[in-house]
Amino acid sequence: MPTALVTGGCGLIGKHICSGLLKKGYKVVAADVEESNYNTGKLNYNFVECKPSDKNTLADIFENYEINVLIHAACTVDNDLGPIITEKEMNESKQCDKFIYRYAMTTDSVEKVILISTDQVYDFPKTREPIREDADIKTNTNYAVMKYEAEKSLIAEMKHHKNIMVCITRVAPVYSFNFVDNLVAKITDPKDGTKFVSGKGQYGFHFCCVHNLVDFILCFVKNADDMQYAGIYNVSDKLLTTAADIISFMRENHSLGTVLQRSGGGTITKIKGLFGGNKEEKTNYRYLDLNKLENNNMLDNTKASKLANFRWDIHNTK
Repeated sequence: MPTALVTGGCGLIGKHICSGLLKKGYKVVAADVEESNYNTGKLNYNFVECKPSDKNTLADIFENYEINVLIHAACTVDNDLGPIITEKEMNESKQCDKFIYRYAMTTDSVEKVILISTDQVYDFPKTREPIREDADIKTNTNYAVMKYEAEKSLIAEMKHHKNIMVCITRVAPVYSFNFVDNLVAKITDPKDGTKFVSGKGQYGFHFCCVHNLVDFILCFVKNADDMQYAGIYNVSDKLLTTAADIISFMRENHSLGTVLQRSGGGTITKIKGLFGGNKEEKTNYRYLDLNKLENNNMLDNTKASKLANFRWDIHNTK
């Protein structure tokens, strides 16, 4: 029975990854700062209390368990971190990344390493051209900087251990039936906190249902049996989620309150955009750039779709 180590294994994303791996017949070691009850008591599940900076505990995990798969979900927004990314968190992530990659790849048992990164590393185009894995990089936010550094550290270490299969997932903002913060952020004016919709709300955003991300990771772990599968993957829902979809979903399943309707065309947002960004835009993962409200940028997840069927969306999420 193979063993997987999931860092950040008790967070929103990590707990579902652990649950899926257990169902697929894996032993699971979940490392996190505190335990959740989601998988507690399940057969072949072990929790280890561990901060990202706790090198001794991480080393003990590799010494005490024969880890075959490392899924690095720690230091990830919506999993372990809040939306505001600080310099301290960036530095802590950097130290954790380098250590855990090096330790994992110098063991004899690790065969696959999967990193959860973000689509924020991309330079989102002004056109509506789909964003592919070889698109230009532009790290404008703290979270993008942090995750791109994590990517580079992994690639640098991988060059010395070419027999280990590495997967970097660049994930769109996640959601589930009960976790809706990223959805609501797209209909919230960052200036005053009001909920709004421009026109009829037929512009859209690319998200990733948590269960789509988990399905992809499980498929990669189970089915990626050749080094040709190593590389970078965009992971997201198949289609954009419109602002109108978000409002309907929230009204049917959660509380929403008043939503203001604004005229379409982007005139107001373009005027606001002339004043430039601010510190919150750089540090806040969920900050809504009103100047890009109606760009409808899409991730091209064709490559990832060859491994997994992204069947979840806002209409059937659980």
